[in-house]
Amino acid sequence: MAKILVAEDERDIRDLIAFTLRFAGYEVLTANNGEEAVQLTQQTLPDLVLTDVRMPKMTGYEACRMIKTDPATQHIPVVFLSAKGQEAEVQSGLAAGGDEYLLKPFAPDQLTRKVAEILSKPRPETAA
Repeated sequence: MAKILVAEDERDIRDLIAFTLRFAGYEVLTANNGEEAVQLTQQTLPDLVLTDVRMPKMTGYEACRMIKTDPATQHIPVVFLSAKGQEAEVQSGLAAGGDEYLLKPFAPDQLTRKVAEILSKPRPETAA
């Protein structure tokens, strides 16, 4: 079973995403902010990180950069979840090292389809 970390500061959204992914059979960990997301990623080495962009303590972009510069976690795909769909926002996410950018709101089946698609892609193993 794949392990997914969901970083989202809005509790209702975080709970809904976690419920959707658990219902689809994934193990889900949650973080309230970007700083916590980086710490949990380093401690638990999830198969995928889903992160909001605008969060307290550390943005999703900053968290992604930290995850992608750590040799132990750089192989973990990071997907941004954001209501901000302007091209500049999407490009900022990809420039930070994000693998995908999923716009809110999204349907539960859209989320689970995207997660399954990302997890099915071959990726390099950890350098650690």
